[in-house]
Amino acid sequence: MNITLFAQILQTLDRVSFKKLVAKHQTDKHEKGVNSWTHFVTMLFCQFSKLNSLRDVCNGLKSSSGNLNHLNVKLPPCKSSLSYQNKHRNWELFQDYYFDMLGKLSHMANFKQTRFRIKSKILLLDSTTISLCLSLFDWAKFRRKKGAIKLHTLLDYDGCLPTYVHMTDGKVHDAMAAREINLPKEAVVVADRAYVDFQTLNRWAKGGSYFVVRLKSSIKFHRLDEKPLPEDRHQHILVDEYIELSEKKTKDKYPKKIRRVVVYDPINDQTIELITNQMSWTANTISELYKARWQIEIFFKEIKQLLKIKSFLGTSTNAVLIQIWTALITILILKYLRSCSKYNWHLSNMVSFLRLNLLVKFDLRKLLDKPFEPPPKPLDDQWTGQLVLFDWGD
Repeated sequence: MNITLFAQILQTLDRVSFKKLVAKHQTDKHEKGVNSWTHFVTMLFCQFSKLNSLRDVCNGLKSSSGNLNHLNVKLPPCKSSLSYQNKHRNWELFQDYYFDMLGKLSHMANFKQTRFRIKSKILLLDSTTISLCLSLFDWAKFRRKKGAIKLHTLLDYDGCLPTYVHMTDGKVHDAMAAREINLPKEAVVVADRAYVDFQTLNRWAKGGSYFVVRLKSSIKFHRLDEKPLPEDRHQHILVDEYIELSEKKTKDKYPKKIRRVVVYDPINDQTIELITNQMSWTANTISELYKARWQIEIFFKEIKQLLKIKSFLGTSTNAVLIQIWTALITILILKYLRSCSKYNWHLSNMVSFLRLNLLVKFDLRKLLDKPFEPPPKPLDDQWTGQLVLFDWGD
């Protein structure tokens, strides 16, 4: 193989679509010697290598100077040029390219769950907080002496990849951010109790979507009717009933009846109260959907541990957003490669393998399919020929 692993990874990307988006956003209008593709490749290199500074990223890319042609890069950017582009190039280019590649790679990899026998698209809603230094990121308000940003994420259960990401400062409440989210018809969104906002839930229900949300203990209601529970299975289901909100303030926001399912969690020895507007699915399906919400916590753990997303190369909002969207493109590529591999990879192990061999010229497909295959043994005549060099005679 005559090209590096990093160059082979980039071959999974669609450059034609990228050029179209560059023309749409006019991001090469004032490129200052660093075009959008070079900028994008450099930020991807930052994510795959997980380097800590602008200088490290630029010098790392320069170390592969003989292989830059395979990356479609003429010259790697210097530190000041990369800093300038992170501050000024429109971050929406990277956002649009993520969603473009999500549609193409998820179709090619066939990200499809088989756990639930329901036709509805399953979406997991949650947010994660990233702490920042308030003196450097003065726009990221959180507490008096601490800065932070929140990534409000809607995760598609098929493939566990985001279909919606919105960044705010740390002060924005989850329920307030959810008011901006529009769900596709007949999709089901699963969320924790931070998203109990009956105005938003009513809007989703009117749009033909479903919700499964954990109920707050402070919400008051009265019972309308109770459904019989199966006696022979699903003993963790304690209550399955229809309720109506009793307080005028909440009832005005959601006047319809709601289904309430109470589940016992033996691991944490607690009961969990769930509400939903889906009346036909079994109570066990409702409980399993909420249990699947843990996948979004795993996703947040993956991007924070495996990618460069807890510290940033620039302090502006634009630089932070560019780094976040290139991180999401990276996790998309990684999950696509894992789905195409014959070896049963854990994502963290695969990332370590690729990171250690990023600039090595090795067949990517062989590395992914047979990572621990021993190298071929040398032929005997090759060794014989080498020994002749040291045959000094008598």
